[in-house]
Amino acid sequence: MCGIAGSMALRNGVTVDQSVLTRMTATLHHRGPDSDGAFLTDGLGLGFRRLSINDLGGGSQPMSNEDDSVVMVCNGEIFNHRELRAELIAKGHRFRTECDVEVLVHLYEEEGTGLLRRLNGQFAFAIYDKTLRRLFLARDHVGILPLHYARTADHFVFGSEAKAVLEHPGVGREVDLTGLDQVLTFPGLVSPRTMFRGVSALRGGHYLLVQDGSVQEFPYWDLTYPRAGELAVEPDGYYAEALRELLTEAVRRRLRADVPVGFYLSGGLDSSLIAAIVAELAPPTDSFSITFPEAAIDESGYQRLMAQKVSSRHHEREFSTTDITEGLRRMVLHAETPVKETYNTCSMVLAQLARESGTSVILTGEGADELFGGYVGYRFDRLGRGGGRGGGLGEALEDDVRRQLWGDSGIFYERRYHAWREAKLGLYSAGVREAFHESDCLRFPPVDPASLAGRDPLDQRSYLDFRMRLSDHLLSDHGDRMAMAHSVEARYPFLDREVVEFATRVPAHLKVNPLGEKYVVRQAAQGLVPPEIIDREKFGFRAPGSPALLRADIEWINDMLSPARIRRQGYFDPGAVERLRTRYMADGFEIHPHYGDDLLLVVLTFGILLDTFSLANHG
Repeated sequence: MCGIAGSMALRNGVTVDQSVLTRMTATLHHRGPDSDGAFLTDGLGLGFRRLSINDLGGGSQPMSNEDDSVVMVCNGEIFNHRELRAELIAKGHRFRTECDVEVLVHLYEEEGTGLLRRLNGQFAFAIYDKTLRRLFLARDHVGILPLHYARTADHFVFGSEAKAVLEHPGVGREVDLTGLDQVLTFPGLVSPRTMFRGVSALRGGHYLLVQDGSVQEFPYWDLTYPRAGELAVEPDGYYAEALRELLTEAVRRRLRADVPVGFYLSGGLDSSLIAAIVAELAPPTDSFSITFPEAAIDESGYQRLMAQKVSSRHHEREFSTTDITEGLRRMVLHAETPVKETYNTCSMVLAQLARESGTSVILTGEGADELFGGYVGYRFDRLGRGGGRGGGLGEALEDDVRRQLWGDSGIFYERRYHAWREAKLGLYSAGVREAFHESDCLRFPPVDPASLAGRDPLDQRSYLDFRMRLSDHLLSDHGDRMAMAHSVEARYPFLDREVVEFATRVPAHLKVNPLGEKYVVRQAAQGLVPPEIIDREKFGFRAPGSPALLRADIEWINDMLSPARIRRQGYFDPGAVERLRTRYMADGFEIHPHYGDDLLLVVLTFGILLDTFSLANHG
């Protein structure tokens, strides 16, 4: 896992400033503390920061092919590199290193942009073809690793994180109001939106071509569920066995590294199943968990049970409100977005715990909920659709919004968006409200409705979760960014390409049925994971929110939420924020863990974002 950055001139006679490239790359030091590298030629600069995982002595980048006509920087891992390497050597290609990502330059020689269909990995890369004077950038199928870009008057600029792109003098520092509205409306940001106007995030399963002054984006992969009547159904027992075999191979691939590999234990089914498979394939390794002093959210009993089961060297850290307040600013620096939950700070501390133990690669159970029906919404979908439908003008307006977003008024996802649009307006400042028709995120459908048409309701929700919750939230601000804040690489066996594509072929009744959510995953875990964990109710990982921060009476937090500061920033209404503070501080007030949004935390972390990135006030 590494950090990449670069710049390419969009017209003749324009050069790339080496000092700017150096500054851009330096912002990514946390992604690659071990070494750096650069490639500069006429009108192009590529920068690289390395976190050494494979071929510790020989994996420096940029890398090139035999005649140096193809040059590459890559952040990530190609998990099927051994198979690809053998094939390429048989065709006469000569490798200079044992590093997994070197296969990219040689595979590009053979297949051009078609190489993407051959890859099983997590990656974001840039390949420069000197002959064509073309820059080819791609992000992995799921969107595990980030890639941001912007177009200035003279340059195409890119970087693993937005902070690298913002370092370029041609990129402004303004808030993208539609990005802010997405955070308040959806689970989080949805690519290509970011919080920075003019800076885009390449979508998972997409690539870019930059050539002759043009920048074009193309899809190459999507999560494709069968329509009614298209699914070839196997006997029920086939699916659990097949999933177990695919997960075993996915874990085996992700254990390949020249540094120690450990795993997180949340206490839930998914991370426990991954831990059990690791224990079958490798000698005892290290496991890591967060515990809480509050019994209602602490899962240490299940974590320790699983650690004992797999004989891991278990490390745990108790987490408190103080850890949140001390880590909140750094969390926003790395997340590059406001958040609705404080658990990102837990993830950051968990990565710190791993790094301090000498572990720089971690396996986690992320992705199973979205692929196999792990949230409460899937259960509701199996019982019947609608989301509390009523009648009248309000319902007609809601139907219009759903048709615009999903192409179908019968699809309910997360909330009633028309009603929520009205509620949001009360939180925004007068200046933001005046131009809200331009920034309203509901005007910009976050997915292609054709991907939902004719699918089972459970598969529709899975697709929406995959594209709107997983990639740009759970894998981004919660996953990759928090792990890389401490130079730790997170790997996700459930998001192996073969596992993901298998999940689309599992019948809905084997994901959610009267016996519970993620039924096929529970069946696959039989005999590997203790029944106490297999049979427990879904318990979402969460941490104390803004009500706990308010009750701690922290001076800098009180200042960030003060009417004077909110008014000066110009994005939210000071009176509305004060009313939220009063409500959240009331005795007994709690935010529902499944249905409630911590709006005050969004306001707080947005204020931190403004300060951290020197973003302009509104108005």
